[in-house]
Amino acid sequence: MNNRFPGLINSRRFKNTGFQAISKFQAGYQTQYLQVATRASFTERRNFQVSQLGAKSLLPRSPVADENSDNFQGMRSKRTLEIWKMGIVNYLDALKLQEKLASKRKLGVITDTLLSLQHPPTYTLGKRRTYHNLLIPESELSAMGANLHYTERGGDITFHGPRQAILYPILSLREAGLGARKYVENLEATMVRLSSLYNVKVHAGESGQTGVWVGERKIGAIGVRISSGITSHGLAFNIDPDLSFFKHIVPCGITDKGVTSLRMEAEMELPEDEVIHEQLVSCFTQLFGYEHVVWKDRSFFP
Repeated sequence: MNNRFPGLINSRRFKNTGFQAISKFQAGYQTQYLQVATRASFTERRNFQVSQLGAKSLLPRSPVADENSDNFQGMRSKRTLEIWKMGIVNYLDALKLQEKLASKRKLGVITDTLLSLQHPPTYTLGKRRTYHNLLIPESELSAMGANLHYTERGGDITFHGPRQAILYPILSLREAGLGARKYVENLEATMVRLSSLYNVKVHAGESGQTGVWVGERKIGAIGVRISSGITSHGLAFNIDPDLSFFKHIVPCGITDKGVTSLRMEAEMELPEDEVIHEQLVSCFTQLFGYEHVVWKDRSFFP
């Protein structure tokens, strides 16, 4: 199989099971949601999303249904995504949580789950351990207020920090009918679709260049792990992080490209970061075809 993502995906004998067609945004959704989201409360925005995206299953279902009815058959076949809205989370804590959830997903104990969060200033290395792309001694990182962590994901070194929207999907690709390559392409399309809400033209990278770009400047990174058909790690989209942190690495191992953010590229005033996080999640759920979405916010977690 022709792989546009060398080194990006860490997958153990994952079989491509094909791709099912997904629905597109309803006409006019992007503009309407952007206008409402900038002035509405969290609950109002969620209700607006429900009405626009058709996610009727966000509302409580009747516990009684005729097993032979069309409604019952439709309920049984709908794909469910649980979204954990977590705020700023220490990288190691998020890593341990992903491992725990991925194990449960393999056993079928939980449904597909999406972690939406941010990290304190953190550099991460992928499985290939490309230390040479860290341009300063590791001993100097603490003075900068940053940490370095080693992971088992694909991809090269990258930076995570405040004002960067991160999604970690814990999904069964077999149930989604997706192969590894198409999964990564959908993650890229999620960030492309978000950027289009702000009239920023973003494109996927060329061969060997993962993530999404504005011209020669990278705005969104991808690094994933797939084990037994279950995903972890994911994407990071730059809303308005401190880009000076990227000067101390070769971002994603690409030497002749720059880094940018939505704040730098959008020719309009941006809403609060929380709104953009929610828009990114909405783009994800649409592209991956989820019909039943359950949100859990920070108050849910111990």
